[in-house]
Amino acid sequence: MTGDRQQDTSTRAATSRRRVLTAAALAPVLAGAGAGPAAARALPTGPAGARVRRPVKPVPTRASDWAAVAKALGRGGNMLRGTTYHTGFPRGDLHVVSDGVTVTPGLALGTHVAFVRYADGTTMAMGDVVVTEHELQHVIDAWQAHGIMQTALHKHLLSQRPDIWWTHVHAHGRDAVALARGLRAGFDRTGTPPPVPPRPAVHVDLDTARIDAALGVKGSTEDGLYKCIFVRRETIHDGYLVLPPGLGSTSAFNFQPLGGGRAALSGDCAMLAGEVQEVLSALRRGGIKLVELHNHHLTDDPRLFFTHFWAVGDAVELARALRPAVAATNVVPATTG
Repeated sequence: MTGDRQQDTSTRAATSRRRVLTAAALAPVLAGAGAGPAAARALPTGPAGARVRRPVKPVPTRASDWAAVAKALGRGGNMLRGTTYHTGFPRGDLHVVSDGVTVTPGLALGTHVAFVRYADGTTMAMGDVVVTEHELQHVIDAWQAHGIMQTALHKHLLSQRPDIWWTHVHAHGRDAVALARGLRAGFDRTGTPPPVPPRPAVHVDLDTARIDAALGVKGSTEDGLYKCIFVRRETIHDGYLVLPPGLGSTSAFNFQPLGGGRAALSGDCAMLAGEVQEVLSALRRGGIKLVELHNHHLTDDPRLFFTHFWAVGDAVELARALRPAVAATNVVPATTG
């Protein structure tokens, strides 16, 4: 009997302890449930908590709506697809050589940031920023001091000199100008040159019609390069925010002419987990070098992976080698404007 009483006492103690732990775990959730919108904003916004808040959609804006942001950034931008305010910061100050090729700023040395306004009055900013290895830690310290998050740190090029890194940034709040100032604090820790007047369009020495036919897309000429862009068909959420089509979810291929129909190719593919291996295999079968496989976001849903790649060769043959990788992903050609 004594043994039975001791076992019963131990069982009740364990049950009581479990109840205490369960109550402690539930307390923040129960408190948030009755605390109103402010508490809801503090709840997780990743895929596991993506349904905590109703999805919020972006709203259309015009370039003039972003005048104060442009002033804070120190340069103007342009609108993409009616919702995304985009600003480029090409690193024309850098002389980078990869695989024997002198890399132009447009090929793989372009910092880009984008701003989107949402129906709840908030603004999201995200971007991809080019920094030297010497600049990297100083830039990150400046961003962290201003509440700018880093969501990825990686490379786009192989065997480059000097060593260059790319860091993805993310910020969300009600003061778009404050977000821009925070980003600017990081940019000011780099050698990013001031803006230059737009240059007249130059002829791209590539057979762009055959590149288009090989990829099934209509590309565009920009900064002496030929660019082909695809966007994911799915609606992508970052937490409870609906991302505009193409924001942070593109497959982009940049061709830099090298003469005689040859080009340096730098780009990346946006993939779901189930697409990754087929894409990597398709790229390697085409002789394209893999550089990185990683994520660009922390709380995207569906979860996206990105592979950065590099190749040098006949531009049309490179486009043909890319086509199976494109076909393995759920994308469509991007629209311009």
